[in-house]
Amino acid sequence: MTTRRDFLSAGLCGSALVLGIRATPKGFRVARPAARFTPGIWIAIDEAGTTTLAIGKQEMGQGVRTSLAMILADELDADWSRVELLQASTTPGFTSLNTGGSWSIGGSWRPLREAAAAARVMLVAAAAAAWGVDPASCTTRDGTVHHAASGRSLPYGRLVAAAAALPLPARAPTKRAADRRLIGTRVKHLDTPAIVTGKARYGIDVRIRGMRFASLLRPPTIGATVASFDDKAALALPGVRRVVQLSSGIAVAADSTWAALQGRRALVVRWTPGPDAAWSSARHVEELERALATPGVVTRQVGGAVQSGSDWKTLEARYYYPFEAHAPLEPMSCVARVTGDRCELWVPTQAPNRAQAQVAQLLGIPPASVVVHPTLIGGGFGRRLGVDYALEAAELSRAIQAPVQLLWTREDDMAHGHFQNASVHQLRGSVDAAGKGVAWRHGKAAALHNLSGPPSAEDLRDPVAYYQDSSWGVYDLPYAFPAIETSYHRVDAPVKIGPWRAVYSPASTFARECFLDELAQAAGRDPLAFRLAMLEGPDQVRAGGLTIDRARLRRVLELVRDRSGWGGPLPAGRGRGVACNVYDGETHVAYVAEVSLRSGASAGYLPFIVHRMVCAVDCGVVINPLGLEQQVEGSVLWALSNLKTAITFSGGRADQTGYQDFPVARMSETPAVEVHIVPSHGEQPFGMGEPPVPPAIPAMLNALFALTGRRIRRLPVTAADLRSG
Repeated sequence: MTTRRDFLSAGLCGSALVLGIRATPKGFRVARPAARFTPGIWIAIDEAGTTTLAIGKQEMGQGVRTSLAMILADELDADWSRVELLQASTTPGFTSLNTGGSWSIGGSWRPLREAAAAARVMLVAAAAAAWGVDPASCTTRDGTVHHAASGRSLPYGRLVAAAAALPLPARAPTKRAADRRLIGTRVKHLDTPAIVTGKARYGIDVRIRGMRFASLLRPPTIGATVASFDDKAALALPGVRRVVQLSSGIAVAADSTWAALQGRRALVVRWTPGPDAAWSSARHVEELERALATPGVVTRQVGGAVQSGSDWKTLEARYYYPFEAHAPLEPMSCVARVTGDRCELWVPTQAPNRAQAQVAQLLGIPPASVVVHPTLIGGGFGRRLGVDYALEAAELSRAIQAPVQLLWTREDDMAHGHFQNASVHQLRGSVDAAGKGVAWRHGKAAALHNLSGPPSAEDLRDPVAYYQDSSWGVYDLPYAFPAIETSYHRVDAPVKIGPWRAVYSPASTFARECFLDELAQAAGRDPLAFRLAMLEGPDQVRAGGLTIDRARLRRVLELVRDRSGWGGPLPAGRGRGVACNVYDGETHVAYVAEVSLRSGASAGYLPFIVHRMVCAVDCGVVINPLGLEQQVEGSVLWALSNLKTAITFSGGRADQTGYQDFPVARMSETPAVEVHIVPSHGEQPFGMGEPPVPPAIPAMLNALFALTGRRIRRLPVTAADLRSG
């Protein structure tokens, strides 16, 4: 079975240390010029001493370009002030450019270090040969090879010709942790100056000669199709050039985006409704509730069937999570140029190789004839793992025989995105007379991701593994209940369901961590102490294909307890709550939140204020602490937005159309965020883009309960929830 990790973010395997690179206007060209040292596809050093590092992952604000460059530069001992970045396009050698699954750093760690180590060994060998000394007597630092015994040194730029003539070493040992100089230091993002000065080029900024601008009118309801349309009024408008029916709607190509939008509004279209024209999210929730009353796929069973003891306290609760949109600031866009049997795309995408393959299939040309030039991304969050907007642009460019920029509107983005699936969670738990958790049952009802269609027969050969991969936060329960049963109850939805920041885990962790607090209350235990007690026993436990490290989770809980002042006094009118999570068996995160009630109602704001979020994290080797802190801060804001947003459907269409009815977090709502890092235990970095998201919401809601005594079991949170109890 292909797992989500395999599908979204295959590592940089097999291609390092093979080919040289040279930048051209059309991407990379394989080359090994004498005046440019290119020991692998990731590194090029010229005679001036400039080190160019190829970046094979996509930048969408998470700082990945800087972190990957740090890995390369540290292992190479390059001069950081003379490092330049080159974004890899889908040219030979670059076959694993997709960015997702919070695995860009972890998957790149080993191959990038090996590539840089090989380059360093070759440069040292070239210098040692010039001096007639043993390479082992030489050291490197800041782009220079040094020979301490003789006091000689040579900059890398002076060595490129000699190094380029050497064979690649069969094995180049990488640095020990103690010898790293750049990794683990606070480094500002390399892209920041260009971003704040407006020089950075996002997908929406791309302009090429002869380009048209286009907007696409899509079906008004799910599954509707074009019966007929009249384009006379649109074509009569100044600047409108063409009106073309595409697979997904009717496109207007014009001399400007404004003209394209005006032409789109002037179209007269008669639609044939599809079978889901009356579908609603309310009806879907009812279907999810009914599904929980029927047997699901059991995804984990510990200790036999969950029973009830005579002296146990048993609780049962149902938690609800809505559909959610990604709502990135930059809407979907793509520039496509199709000429004959060749296609070029300039696109803000998390999946360049997927775009290449699917566009090639659409156009009926070899994948090698499609070149994808990734741009900076103005917000991805998993939405840009889908390549529908690239397919639309390529189809339109072929139809009008001209390059074109297809730009989605905000309304398009809200109505036709790939949504986080809605889910309903049925939980049942028991504690014994001593206040210890003894039984746990968690059933999750939700739709599967459907961007690639329904699961195949091959996928379902192992249904337990398949549904485990769709229920993070459910089956991978880290706590040591003697009896555990988790299940997945599938209910298909007609809307597009796709990856959303932290994918399956936010909904499941919200339900699990809030219900665990309910059990702690029933046991008369402090919720943080209850968690620590439930993490006793074997340090490591298997759950499906994952190994859960309870010792690491205990450490982050203990650290956040100590740094937050847990158990100490709080300012009047505040409550404090805790939650934690192990993300994909790798990154361990715990939060303590402090909240108070908001005085007076204010549209677009939560009815409570989050004042402080204290976070402890163990993500293995930390590349850039500054970037790590920024990921936690962004995750807290994401969670705050999640608490007050939802996408609902009625009459076969989304009810929300923009930020006015999808109110993301505002600057004035931003709490103080403190981040504390557990020192690395091991030699592997893990992801930080998604892992800080899931436990943030339950920490806030558990704090709200501590303050008000009211449980919130349904998102989004409204003022009425705090009044009704």
